[in-house]
Amino acid sequence: MAKKKPDEDLDLGIEQGGGSKKKLILFIALGVLLLGGGGGAAWFLLSGSGEETVEAKSAEGQQALPAIYHSMTPVFVANLSEGSQAKLLQVSVEVMSRGQAAIDFVQQNDPLIRHNLLDLFGSHKDVELNSRAGKEKLQAEVVERMNQLITEQGGSGELEAVYFTQFVMQ
Repeated sequence: MAKKKPDEDLDLGIEQGGGSKKKLILFIALGVLLLGGGGGAAWFLLSGSGEETVEAKSAEGQQALPAIYHSMTPVFVANLSEGSQAKLLQVSVEVMSRGQAAIDFVQQNDPLIRHNLLDLFGSHKDVELNSRAGKEKLQAEVVERMNQLITEQGGSGELEAVYFTQFVMQ
């Protein structure tokens, strides 16, 4: 008679033949379920209601407009307030808007804007303008004053920012 191999009698828990196919199918099924579940969760979390999407698109549309810059030349030279160690302020101003209407208003009303900005610059002391915070406060005041002038004079649009490209006190 034929002798049996010792491995054939022992049950070592090793499946022979079809077992590896079952494992492969199981792993594929689990992978598909995980990917499908993850994709569904991502879709659920990332999609919002239709109103939020419309608002987001309109906000993106406003942000997507390119910035338009205008340099106000010549530079501003203003006398600083009494009691200041520095007596003069020389500043170059550039304005930025996202709409051409505000830039056009600034160009057409240059004398009015210059008069108001010279008054504003002259109302400050050098100690206020020495620090970065003081300069940033002045920038905010300039934007506010110019937007106020635009609305008072019936202009359209608004300025988004003002940049000081030169700032000298002496």
